Amino acid sequence: MNIEQTSLDGVYVIHPKVFNDDRGFFYEFFNTIKFRELTGVQVNFIQDNLAKSDKAILRGLHFQKAPYAQAKLVSVLQGRVLDVVVDIRKESPSFGQYISIELSAANKKQLFIPRGLAHAYLCLEDNTLFFYKIDNIYHPSSESGIRFDDPQLNIDWKYDLSQVLLSEKDRNLPYFKDLI
Repeated sequence: MNIEQTSLDGVYVIHPKVFNDDRGFFYEFFNTIKFRELTGVQVNFIQDNLAKSDKAILRGLHFQKAPYAQAKLVSVLQGRVLDVVVDIRKESPSFGQYISIELSAANKKQLFIPRGLAHAYLCLEDNTLFFYKIDNIYHPSSESGIRFDDPQLNIDWKYDLSQVLLSEKDRNLPYFKDLI
């Protein structure tokens, strides 16, 4: 496992060591001990989730408020996504900044997102399988989010946004300035 720190504090890109041969491939999806040794972060994932979406589906920007905030480890098992993380931790030096990264079944990259950040992804292929581990329970009344097209965040989705499909809930999320 190789870990790369992003420009957002505590957000890591994980490059698993992949063993390929004529039968296919094998890799260790996650190892708590190695992750802690490389990052200093102790995380206890309690639930795994899987979502299937088609091209142009955008989910997010989502987060849960404390004390139900969630750390996530996200990956794509089939297809491709543009994954976006926004730092909404007021005490963070990267507050209000975002990163984006392409995650795919082909590149096998994973993204660790600590508590206190908003997360979204845009599917770039049909039949995309998005897998994620979380470290806290889902708590509906703690759920919140930010509009994907917030002008203050100015996220470059690298996609024609008139073509994206959103849930009604995501279409009506508040703007970043209204959460501060």
